[in-house]
Amino acid sequence: MATGPDFSDAFRDEFGQLMEWRRDVRRFKTDPVEGALIDRCLATFNLAPSVGLSEPWRIVRVESDVAQTKVLKNFEAANDFALSGYTGERAQTYAGLKLAGMREAPVQLAIFCDDGTDKGSGLGAGTMPEMRRYSVVAAITQFWLYARTYGLGVGWVSILDPKQLCLDLDVPESWSLVAYLCVGWPEHDKSTPELERAGWEARAKSLDITSR
Repeated sequence: MATGPDFSDAFRDEFGQLMEWRRDVRRFKTDPVEGALIDRCLATFNLAPSVGLSEPWRIVRVESDVAQTKVLKNFEAANDFALSGYTGERAQTYAGLKLAGMREAPVQLAIFCDDGTDKGSGLGAGTMPEMRRYSVVAAITQFWLYARTYGLGVGWVSILDPKQLCLDLDVPESWSLVAYLCVGWPEHDKSTPELERAGWEARAKSLDITSR
C-alpha cells in the first residue's frame, strides 16, 4: 500500500499538463519579474536530490550590463561557429532559429556545479563523478517546473563557450557550467516545442525501451 501524500487523479492530470507545457522558451516579454517570485522558484533547489547529499549547485544571477554583454557576445560567437557547421537548407533553417532570449529575458541565471565540493564526502561520486552534474540538472528541472506553475518561461542556452563564460563571470576554478537560463514571461504559450514548429526536428512518437 502506498504511503505519503494521497495525490488525486486530478492532481496527476494537472502535473501531466505541467510537464507538457514546460517547454524551452526563447521568446520573452521584457516585463520585469518580481524578485520574491524568483527567490521562491530558486528555493526548489533545496528540495532537489543530489548524490551523497552534496548539493553541488551554485547559482550566479547575471544582472549587470557588463556581465550580460559578455555572455551575449559569447553566445553570438558560438552561434556563428555552430552555423558554419551546416550547409544548404539545414544552414538556412538554423539561421532562422531563435536560440536564445538574452536580449529580452529580464532574469538570467548561470548555474554551475562545484566539482570540488567537500559536502557529501564523495559518496556516490567516486566511480561516477559526473553524478554531481546530473544532480544539478535534476535541481534545474524542479526549478523549471515550479516556475511554470506561475506562468514563467525558462530557456536553457547551450550555445556558449563554457570556459570563457566561467572566466567572464569570474567563478572559482572548481565550478563548471551546467546551464545558462533565461527566465521571464513568455511572449506566447505553445505546448509544441519551438524547434518542432520550425521544422528542425520532430518529437519521437514512442520510447526506445529494450530488455536484457
